[in-house]
Amino acid sequence: MPLIALTGGIASGKSTIARRLAEHGAVVVDADQIVRDVQAPGSPVLDAIATAFGDDVIASDGSLDRAALGARVFGDAEALKRLNAIVHPAVRAESARRFTAAFAADADAVVVYDVPLLVEARVDDPWDRIVVAHAPADERLRRLIEIRGMEPGAAQDRIDAQVPDHERLEIADIVIDTSGTLEETVAQTDAIWKQLTGE
Repeated sequence: MPLIALTGGIASGKSTIARRLAEHGAVVVDADQIVRDVQAPGSPVLDAIATAFGDDVIASDGSLDRAALGARVFGDAEALKRLNAIVHPAVRAESARRFTAAFAADADAVVVYDVPLLVEARVDDPWDRIVVAHAPADERLRRLIEIRGMEPGAAQDRIDAQVPDHERLEIADIVIDTSGTLEETVAQTDAIWKQLTGE
């Protein structure tokens, strides 16, 4: 059964879609969770990050100080490239392991990879479908400010740091328009599930 990539910009409603697909029975593999897992204290990835960026990116409890690392790489293309060269191969290997395990447990599984940085890192992988959650940037900005409580400038920076919407839309096999109500997003997700499974 299919291996689906689900992507979207920050505050695009991607997590809502992933949750709904999981309710239908999809196996959702969360890229952000894998990043946290491969950077766990004592991991080779965390050791490599400390070597590349200094011990001050490691918190007193031995975990990654995400804020310190973020401050180090944000707006520095070379630093971000160094970080990605450490993290992306480990994430790729671990995600592949989880996909294989899901299909081994159930050959008919629908496996959904919930991945924000698909365009940047994984677009050429052999996905059966690429699903893009899409809402206009001004709507996503509103959500970041009103729902997540971010400062307008910080929210705009987060949106600007991601690839532009048109690059995600260009790779989409399926676009879910998340600019409407939650019910409309869920209805579109349900329709996609039917399309994928014939249920």
